[in-house]
Amino acid sequence: MEKKISFSEILKKYTMVIVLVFVVIMFSVNTKGVMLLPQNVNNLVAQNAYVFILATGMLFCILTGGNIDLSVGSVVCFVAAVGGKMMVLNSMNPYLTMIVMLLVGIAIGAWQGFWIAYVKIPPFIVTLAGMFVFRGLSNVILNGLTISPMPESYLKLFNSYVPDFFGGDGFNITCMLAGIIACAVYVLLQLKNRKDRAKKGYELENLTGAVIKMVVICAAVLAFMYKLALHKGIPYVLIWVVIIILIYTYVTSKTTTGRYFYAVGGNEKATKLSGINTNKVYFIAYLNMAFLAAVAGMITIARLNSANPTAGTNYEMDAIGSCFIGGASAYGGIGTVPGVIVGAILMGVINLGMNIMGVDANYQKVVKGLVLLAAVIFDVVSKKKQS
Repeated sequence: MEKKISFSEILKKYTMVIVLVFVVIMFSVNTKGVMLLPQNVNNLVAQNAYVFILATGMLFCILTGGNIDLSVGSVVCFVAAVGGKMMVLNSMNPYLTMIVMLLVGIAIGAWQGFWIAYVKIPPFIVTLAGMFVFRGLSNVILNGLTISPMPESYLKLFNSYVPDFFGGDGFNITCMLAGIIACAVYVLLQLKNRKDRAKKGYELENLTGAVIKMVVICAAVLAFMYKLALHKGIPYVLIWVVIIILIYTYVTSKTTTGRYFYAVGGNEKATKLSGINTNKVYFIAYLNMAFLAAVAGMITIARLNSANPTAGTNYEMDAIGSCFIGGASAYGGIGTVPGVIVGAILMGVINLGMNIMGVDANYQKVVKGLVLLAAVIFDVVSKKKQS
């Protein structure tokens, strides 16, 4: 049975996507097309890779009831400091260093998760303390100095590009082919999912709407890959980001553990009475957040080619903003990984567009703040109308 969706429902469901398209068009016109140059599209990926990763982790914290993690920027800096010192000053193997960095992130997540989940200290307090603690420890490790450069073998893991196996001249054929394959896989998965739902007797999305959605998404992916193909192709950092997005999209939409996060955010007491260990859900959320902060730390020192005491500053704000702009509810229990990524892209496009236009950095902060406030107001007003 197909579900009929009204125009107002479509508008509400895809509000941020529509806003993103409008913002891209607006900046493209105002920059006379400069923003959509292949190099700038590539910069959008490189400069915002950490936002995509941190926002994905932040979503899990927000799902548990609108909770946030204020320490992620400091954790990124601390993990980067540990990694930088190991590789540059102690000449340790980059791969071994990466494992240590991830373990440090997990240890931090376990530490903060314990106080939040089992001692019941509010997440705001624990992560605020973490923000000060790990920023201070970063300065202790670095002695207030910048450590650089990173080993070349480490930089290649994040800053290089997938080679063109077809030897395209000025156009990366491998990149474009990857985009076509990605679209084909996406369409097949969507059709399979629709078929499975029909077999089980579930309500189906209107076929016309489903086809339009697939066409729009595939067109966006192909346009994006075309732009990358005109520059250097697929950056390795994009592969890291895509892997993380796919894994966490699957976790939130297809696994029992993922559903627990939505349940806790929806009604924690009812979830607890149904036999779900809500303490464990909180613990996993903050353990996972610190783990992804460690991954972001690895990417950050590669992009900067250094570990410095100011790395990660305001990263937590970018992640939190991306989540709320991307449709995560301030009350918890609502939000998706794809939605958060749309929010992160919107933030990245606004940053890039205003930088190209030469807008003062202070005004950029004003605009980002107003966009975040507008997104939360939209969420709150929508909930009031539903009730």
